[in-house]
Amino acid sequence: MVNSPALVVLAAGMGSRYGGLKQMDPMGPNGETVLDYSVFDAIRAGFSKVIFVIREDFAEAFQNTVGAKFADQIEVAYA
Repeated sequence: MVNSPALVVLAAGMGSRYGGLKQMDPMGPNGETVLDYSVFDAIRAGFSKVIFVIREDFAEAFQNTVGAKFADQIEVAYA
C-alpha cells in the first residue's frame, strides 16, 4: 500500500497584526484565499488529504468558508 502525502496547514493565528483572519480573506482575482492556492497546488501534486490546524473559536466559520470548498476534491480534516 502506498501512502500519499498530507498537507498540514497551520492556520490558527489570530491575525492581530493583519487586523483579521487572513486565512479567510479573499486576495486573488476571483476572490481566492491564500489557502485556496495552497490546497489547489497540493491536489495537483498528488496530496490526498489536507489537515487544517485551527482555533476552536473560529472552527465553524473556517469549516464553512474554507473547508467546504475542498471536501469534494480532497479529504479534509481539522486539528
